[in-house]
Amino acid sequence: MGTKYEANPGQEGPMSVALGAARAAAARGEVPVGAVIVDADGTVLAADGNRTREHSDPTAHAEMLVIRAAAARLGSERLTGCDLYVTLEPCPMCAAAISAARIRRLYYGASDPKSGGVEHGPRIFAAASCHHRPEVYPDISASPAAALLREFFAARR
Repeated sequence: MGTKYEANPGQEGPMSVALGAARAAAARGEVPVGAVIVDADGTVLAADGNRTREHSDPTAHAEMLVIRAAAARLGSERLTGCDLYVTLEPCPMCAAAISAARIRRLYYGASDPKSGGVEHGPRIFAAASCHHRPEVYPDISASPAAALLREFFAARR
């Protein structure tokens, strides 16, 4: 880690790292979702892909893994000022963790109409019980992220 990127809504540098983590997850037989957390300076604090099968842990989604790693690296449960890039719209569990971690901005690639928790499904950030709402930027590198998922699931049918 330690690579610096300028974090802004149109920036795809960190998303390319997330896509690489998603490809690595697919190579491990995991659903190809990758995530990256960068600090306010654009330095990568954590990057990983899904590891639910590898860890036998249903919570080992890419977002959860990078939130845990970044919090450990910073020595704080609050990731204020940090941005999360993820290749797929976070599920409700991950959206709740993003809120609890106080992530500043969420950038995601492909939408997830079936299992999403941000703009689909329960829309965690819109709930009255949500204590922190990050800025949300959808559709960053959405085409390659969606293609990875389509190819992964097509190969399993």
